[in-house]
Amino acid sequence: MKNYKHGRNQSDTNRCNCCSIILFLFIMYLIRSQRLKEEYSLLWIFFSLVFMVFSFWRNGLDYVSEFLGVAYPPAALFMILLMAIFLILIEFSIIISKLSDKNKSLAQEIGLLKHRLKNVEEVTEKEKTKE
Repeated sequence: MKNYKHGRNQSDTNRCNCCSIILFLFIMYLIRSQRLKEEYSLLWIFFSLVFMVFSFWRNGLDYVSEFLGVAYPPAALFMILLMAIFLILIEFSIIISKLSDKNKSLAQEIGLLKHRLKNVEEVTEKEKTKE
């Protein structure tokens, strides 16, 4: 019994609602268990809320697809999904770049500390041999 626009029946709607709620709750669980930091989770939370809104508001996807000029509303949802993936990948690339710079500076600092330690050890050896 397909009584909704674009062939969505009640069981499809219920599955979409459940999946979007589960995704949001899973992200919240990861944040609460400190497996995902808050600063990195903002895009995940935002896009899970976007999918939750579209799963509950059936005509919302029609409005968005019309605004974007897409004739087939599920294609607009696919575009939103791709945008989410690209934004999350860009965020991860920025994070990796920052971590790479920090790693490089820490390695240089360790090298300097090893050099200083070696100099101090040489000085103490010289003092011991003088005595």
